[in-house]
Amino acid sequence: MVEWIHSDGLVDYETALEFMEQRATAIAAGEAEECIWLLEHAPLYTAGTSAKIDDLVDPERFPVYQARRGGEYTYHGPGQRVVYVMLDLSKRGRDVRAFVKQLETWVIQTLAEFNLKGEIREGRVGVWIERDDKPLRADGSKSEDKIAAIGIRLRRWVSFHGISINVEPDLSHFGGIVPCGITEHGVTSLVDLGLPVTMDDVDVALKRNFELAFPSPAEV
Repeated sequence: MVEWIHSDGLVDYETALEFMEQRATAIAAGEAEECIWLLEHAPLYTAGTSAKIDDLVDPERFPVYQARRGGEYTYHGPGQRVVYVMLDLSKRGRDVRAFVKQLETWVIQTLAEFNLKGEIREGRVGVWIERDDKPLRADGSKSEDKIAAIGIRLRRWVSFHGISINVEPDLSHFGGIVPCGITEHGVTSLVDLGLPVTMDDVDVALKRNFELAFPSPAEV
């Protein structure tokens, strides 16, 4: 069984870190169920293990936290659905690359419910949207914007951290960092793309597609 937790309001980041640490330890010990936590944070920046200090453009803008997850700098804030994924990979194949692929697939399937084609790109973490409404880039390729970030950490084969999907955040807040170290592409959201989608709509789509992306351990 996977427990789903939904938090209304804004969850303190350090409180979330403490919960994930404790829950991951309990899952690894067989003392708690796997868990998916849906929440939002107040505006903040997080630094992953590959973060470069030069990518923190405006360090005084919002609080900055060392997240100890994989990846570089990212932003969390109101209007962004953060999904913390605490799953036991010792029962789900012990394949980190396959697990990241499952996270990507989960986001892509969720976006497809809103008629969006999310895509992954070699060398770029996260999920991307081609922008037919923007000018072509200098090399003739289509403009692309990032709509979802992915960053995980494992402890004793239990995952924590997870994904974030931009529903209706203030996109100007991304200007304080170089998101995920990528300068040549932008950031978008469901509402920025003209879709009148609510957080509840996204939650329903996430729950509906979870089992497709993550079959139960008995089925692995």
